[in-house]
Amino acid sequence: MTANKGKARLGRGLSALIEEHLDSTPDGTTTRPVPVRSIVPNPFQPRREFKPEELADLEKSIAENGLLQPLVVRPARGAQNKFELVAGERRLRSVSRLGWSDVSVIVRDVDDTTLLVLALVENIQRQNLSPLEEAQGYKTLSEDFGLSQEEIATAVGRSRPTVANMLRLLGLPASVKRLLAEGSLSAGHARALLGVEDPVRAGDLGRRAAKEGWSVREMETQVRLLERGGDTGTGGSSRGKRARPAPVSDPVRHSLEEALR
Repeated sequence: MTANKGKARLGRGLSALIEEHLDSTPDGTTTRPVPVRSIVPNPFQPRREFKPEELADLEKSIAENGLLQPLVVRPARGAQNKFELVAGERRLRSVSRLGWSDVSVIVRDVDDTTLLVLALVENIQRQNLSPLEEAQGYKTLSEDFGLSQEEIATAVGRSRPTVANMLRLLGLPASVKRLLAEGSLSAGHARALLGVEDPVRAGDLGRRAAKEGWSVREMETQVRLLERGGDTGTGGSSRGKRARPAPVSDPVRHSLEEALR
């Protein structure tokens, strides 16, 4: 389906899909069992990392209580009796690990744009995405499907400035992205580092912040000092001993100091 057609499906139609298929099973919706092996992962799944402990907890819950919420799938393009996952990546992985042969699903025919938006919203609601994964999802919606930042914000339930700020994170140096992906830095720390033009200095500040446990406010302070030409230091904690900006040269004061010496 074309990007324009995908854009036309956004708005109230998408909201209904999210409400119906991510929060609960709507009344009157028919579920059906399908072979687990017939379901392929969402090709637009923005999440790349799945913590083993999260899957283990869900696996235990499903083993004890069954699958309380069916998966949402769509017919796979160009393949008979195959389905692409729309929502429920963790549930699919869990039932696969449990060795289930069949799983209960709801089949919906959704376009590529809606497929990506649903995956983003599901993960955002559950706080499963890293900042970079979320930003990459927005980038795909923008570049591959032609959505504006305002349209993306409406579709995923974010503000436009939030979407814009998330997209800016993709311009960070690789070393800072790595710290962000590891969880050593928050999105707030990373946004502060966007003001550092030198990627080497940005990486150094990022590593110090991660090592010394800086707050976002402290990171912002250190970035301002760096912008003013101050020395943020190369080691030790900055707590209680903040770096000071370099003093402005004063010829009169300099003469007096020379005379005193």
